[in-house]
Amino acid sequence: MNMQFKNLAIRSGLFMMTVMTLAACGNTDKNKQNNVESKSTATEEVTAVEAPEASGISFKDESGKIVSLPSLKGKVVFINFWATWCPPCIHEMPSINQLKQSFKGNEDIVFLMVDVDNKIAQSTAFMKENKYDLPVYVPASDIPSDYLGGAIPTTVVLDKKGEMVGRMEGGRDYTDPRIMDALNELIEADQ
Repeated sequence: MNMQFKNLAIRSGLFMMTVMTLAACGNTDKNKQNNVESKSTATEEVTAVEAPEASGISFKDESGKIVSLPSLKGKVVFINFWATWCPPCIHEMPSINQLKQSFKGNEDIVFLMVDVDNKIAQSTAFMKENKYDLPVYVPASDIPSDYLGGAIPTTVVLDKKGEMVGRMEGGRDYTDPRIMDALNELIEADQ
């Protein structure tokens, strides 16, 4: 009887840890109204959203170099907020890497992989271990909730003017040709 109780306790503990991990990646603000893309259909599109000016938002790389969003005006900016412990974040990482590779050599687009846990050594090691060519950053300023609400992964796309043109919560396949087409349109657009 005592052995059965221990097995039940262990299974219950593992179940609770799994549920808590998955819930941690989910949106904790279910009542928040925003124009975030829904994951419910196969014909998803990135939706335009209004966001605050990005003048104070900045990120820091492994060497301590600060990159501010205003310094990236004139380029399309792909920002992915993630963490190494988040299963949907890890699941979408190969497709983000493939997307970035498709723009290799194109200086009109910048990819920022932002570790929301602020553990740059751990996230950089994760990228190296998985052979991803994705630059890791951590927040160097407060991130407005319009950029990063209550869920990761969250991806934000800025046009060349530095204005948010898309925000997507939840994991997805970034090898979808529609995403590539949308980014190419932004790259080819005049400021």
